[in-house]
Amino acid sequence: MGRVTQRTKVTVVDVSGDRPTSRSRTDTVTVEEPLELRVGGTPLTVTMRTPGHDIELVHGFLLTEGIIRDAADVSLARYCEGAVVSGESGFEENTYNVIDVTLAPGVAQPAAELARNFFTSSSCGVCGKASIEQLRARTQWPVRDDATSWPAAVITAMPERMRSEQRSFDKTGGLHAAGLFGPGGELLAVREDVGRHNAVDKVLGWALLSGRLPATGCVLMVSGRASFELTQKALMGGVPCLAAVSAPSSLAVETASDAGMTLLGFVRGATLNVYSRGDRLRFP
Repeated sequence: MGRVTQRTKVTVVDVSGDRPTSRSRTDTVTVEEPLELRVGGTPLTVTMRTPGHDIELVHGFLLTEGIIRDAADVSLARYCEGAVVSGESGFEENTYNVIDVTLAPGVAQPAAELARNFFTSSSCGVCGKASIEQLRARTQWPVRDDATSWPAAVITAMPERMRSEQRSFDKTGGLHAAGLFGPGGELLAVREDVGRHNAVDKVLGWALLSGRLPATGCVLMVSGRASFELTQKALMGGVPCLAAVSAPSSLAVETASDAGMTLLGFVRGATLNVYSRGDRLRFP
């Protein structure tokens, strides 16, 4: 497995005084490497990710793209042997950057045209209405009737609780995080990644493999903004509430409202903004 962080030399420039100064030191940076996903030996997509929890990542990705609906839909997920030929040794070496998934009998293989053209992409060329209609048709766990409610103070405490588990962020300051919280506000899982969508896929992959889907009564907290992509991933996991430290996009708001999902933004300190289904929040 590749490293999550690595050390590198950096020059620190200080212009606070009358004359700029500089000094050299060693810094810790986030590792970013490609992960190629193959299904039945056929390349499906490549994502840039931080190594770690890769099996969860591919399960979460396949789930949120509607390719699988249950953990049993995957017979095997394994790293490919001899992914590249080393320039130094001349022999094949496993980079742990290629995973091949074997789907269970009876599970349809992804259509060839899906490769690198998933409906979550902002460049897919469909309008907001078409995106929402496509998502509605593929979501297997509607969240509109989820009757769970949460004290607002429990929600506002979630970013700090998630932050306390971001061990790699403490070293680098360069990772997104996603956390899944249970109906009582308990933290179930936290995952970090250089890509916010990968962090969400890792968390939902964990939930899938742990038998926690649909995520009834749960809150998905993300460390950045709430985009349409993250909203649709939460809905594909049956999550009734998406909370973000930063702002949502207009399509995220429209999607959440259409689905009956609670969407919260700017969850910072003691405040939050409610964009849809605020009736699920409780106040003293």
